[in-house]
Amino acid sequence: MAVHKRTYRAYSGTLTPRWRRFLVVSRYAFARSSSSKLFIFYLALCFFYPLGCALALYANHNQALLALFHTRAFFDPNAGVFLHFLGVQGTLGFILAAFVGPGLVAPDLANNALPLYLCRPFSRADYILGKAFVLLALLSSITWVPAEILFLIQSTLAGGGWMSANFWMVGSIFLGSAVQILIFTLLALALSAWIKRRLAAGAALLGIFFFGAGFGQAINAVLHTKSGFLIDITNLIARVEDQLFGQRSTVGISAVDAWMALVTIIVFSLLLLQVKVRAYEVVRG
Repeated sequence: MAVHKRTYRAYSGTLTPRWRRFLVVSRYAFARSSSSKLFIFYLALCFFYPLGCALALYANHNQALLALFHTRAFFDPNAGVFLHFLGVQGTLGFILAAFVGPGLVAPDLANNALPLYLCRPFSRADYILGKAFVLLALLSSITWVPAEILFLIQSTLAGGGWMSANFWMVGSIFLGSAVQILIFTLLALALSAWIKRRLAAGAALLGIFFFGAGFGQAINAVLHTKSGFLIDITNLIARVEDQLFGQRSTVGISAVDAWMALVTIIVFSLLLLQVKVRAYEVVRG
């Protein structure tokens, strides 16, 4: 635009409040992810198991069905049942993170689009939070949210006595899911930032979990130790959740060691994102 025309005017409308500007990034990132029919199909598939569990809880309190099978209850909805539910939904959530996560940051870095974000009133924290919120919302919708709904259904059917005796599980469900969600989200975003090819980043995320588990088992077998579990993220999460739900764990490390290892992974992933997410990247020959 020629300067002498003087027709340019700065935007004078209402600005989005500072505290929720990251949601602008989330909105467009989610719209891009949800444009895939495969994504919609898989997300719908993730709700079949929670629906089946809800029906099972109803059947467990249906007197006509119980009388038909001559039993007082089909199963005991205890802490182990909810822990198993989080295990199943966590596995589905990991696959979802491997599918969606690599496509959140990698395209922006591969196409040098970060300057377009950061030249606007966004900080790097806003950008990272905006991208992470997509996975946080999606994974929450299939893990702790349906688990808490199932807890409420069971409490309604069983009465106030069951709810008061098991109310501690509300916090365990949320915290156990939060550990899974944070690990999956931050690892997916960090790998997406450092590996600019979407498929390669997804494969790397799968490799970290599967090769980490195999390598950890090899360390345990060769060195006759339990330290190999510290690089097995799946077992680290399982050890923490066993503690939260008061279950006996088969993972041969303490809950404190598992917590410290998971916190280290979270901090390291954030550092990787902080280094890579910047307006300009200096390349030295």
